[in-house]
Amino acid sequence: MARAIRIHKVGGPEVLTLEQVDVDKPGPGQVRLRHGAVGLNYADTYFRSGVYPVPLPSGMGVEGAGHVIEVGEGVETVRVGDRVTYTGFINTLGAYSDERLVPASALIRLPDAISFETAAAMTMRGLTAAYVCRSILPRAGGSTVLLHAAAGGVGLIVAQWAKLLGITVIGTVSTEEKAVLARAHGVTHTILHGSSDMVAQVKALTGGRGVDVVLDSIGRDTFVASLDCLARRGLMVCLGTASGTIEGFNPNLLAMKGSLYLTRPALADYIADPAEKAALADEVFGHVAAGRIRIEIGQRYRLEDAVRAHRDLESRKTMGSSILTV
Repeated sequence: MARAIRIHKVGGPEVLTLEQVDVDKPGPGQVRLRHGAVGLNYADTYFRSGVYPVPLPSGMGVEGAGHVIEVGEGVETVRVGDRVTYTGFINTLGAYSDERLVPASALIRLPDAISFETAAAMTMRGLTAAYVCRSILPRAGGSTVLLHAAAGGVGLIVAQWAKLLGITVIGTVSTEEKAVLARAHGVTHTILHGSSDMVAQVKALTGGRGVDVVLDSIGRDTFVASLDCLARRGLMVCLGTASGTIEGFNPNLLAMKGSLYLTRPALADYIADPAEKAALADEVFGHVAAGRIRIEIGQRYRLEDAVRAHRDLESRKTMGSSILTV
């Protein structure tokens, strides 16, 4: 038997329940994993609330790290005792647990220098930051990026990575405490949400030009203002919709605001190729192991405190990464 957080209906955080569940022997292509820590992501609230529909009842969470304790038929990429981490989507749903079955194809071997807690805090966020910094941000130094939610788990990694690339980061945050944290992780200038006109501040910081790229994980509340912060032919990257989805968008707006570019990338499309996934993982784990990028775990919750964890996520109380300890 194992402990797991499950939902039997969609709704608010209160639908999360801690249950005793049976964990079967791994089938072909599966492993049984004992978690050392589990990652908490804002996207988890979408599964819980029904924004991302899944068959019910369902487990929760898509990211964790731990030891392989049993392997199924045909599994050759990992062995019993291996330290691994994983992230995914529907294929890895059920991470809020102390033991579980997981597809071997989702697993990434974990360097000895990285703990289970650090891995749970950084695998999805680190891979996201890796594809953003390797494939989307300008590779030449001297560019300027506007980074929303700069004190969040992804934001802190992107800020440090961008600094390594010689990119200036302007970060938006909701509190002065978060501003201090963001600046300590490579953000050059911080802007408080609601303090004054964000567009005017960005233009002032860039000599009236605007930024080359906006990385926006907030969505509806910041979308139009983010477009107005871009330089001519700048790139708007929609990474998430924490404030709600963007409805009724007219592409002509991109031409009117300076022949802008717009993309809505998803991690799944950057890790679908095993070779590309391995390259992203090797680079981000290499940066962390060498100390070039620090992973900030702002919140640790016990498995039985998942309801409180989701309330904190949705109220934007969290800073850095959040994890469940098991």
